[in-house]
Amino acid sequence: MSDKKRSAIKNGEIIREEEAVLPVSYKEVQYSFSIYEALRIIGGHIVHLDDHLKRLHFSAEAIGLINPYSDELISSSLDALIETDGIVDATARILVVGGPVPLLFITYTDLLSYPDSYYTEGIDVTLYYGERFLPEAKTSNLLMQYIALEKAKEAGSFEALLVNRKGQVLEGTRSNFYGISGRRIYTAPDDMVLSGITRISVLRAALQLGFEIVYTPPTVSNLYMFDSLFISSTSMGALPVRCVDGNAMKKDRWNEITEICNLERQWE
Repeated sequence: MSDKKRSAIKNGEIIREEEAVLPVSYKEVQYSFSIYEALRIIGGHIVHLDDHLKRLHFSAEAIGLINPYSDELISSSLDALIETDGIVDATARILVVGGPVPLLFITYTDLLSYPDSYYTEGIDVTLYYGERFLPEAKTSNLLMQYIALEKAKEAGSFEALLVNRKGQVLEGTRSNFYGISGRRIYTAPDDMVLSGITRISVLRAALQLGFEIVYTPPTVSNLYMFDSLFISSTSMGALPVRCVDGNAMKKDRWNEITEICNLERQWE
């Protein structure tokens, strides 16, 4: 799939991918006044489409962006793109740019996947002190996340966790974050983070497996006290955290993290 010429969607019409470009003179482009959703296509099936469309509308309302594109148009555009390019497995991206004439783009890339070792041996993360603007909305204002993730990569880590001024560890640059203590899972409340589509499924899976969800975020000072830490996102499912800023974390609940991940993936 990566070697062939790809198609894309612009305002509901099929175009060549190289034509899916943004007008740099748009104030809305310059100010990143746009929203997006990233979703998985598995076996030609769009995973959790209704949930992604609901969040797209929520994000638009949260920042006052007028989105004239209906769920039906976006859904049919995705179907047309899948049929035109014969897409089987991929990561699709819906982008809506605000302005006098709002723009809709749908593009796709190869499906993100991660080595089995990330799930069996865990991943390393770093801490980055900064708070996301309008955390509940999935906007294209991602400069802080970009800087935080690049610093994490420089340190040899997979992800950066964002820490607010109170020392609370809220979420990753591209993931949600959790701490397990006994049969309780601690995570930030929905109004403090971007409540990912996968986060909803992860918490549902945890409840089904007998965990209690406590909507209180872990803090920098108590991370080492948790039985295990993990992150989740659309592309990765759930990954256990091995080290934070080079400090080893406990692995007592890694089996349960695997169970949560497996159950969440079954619902796709």
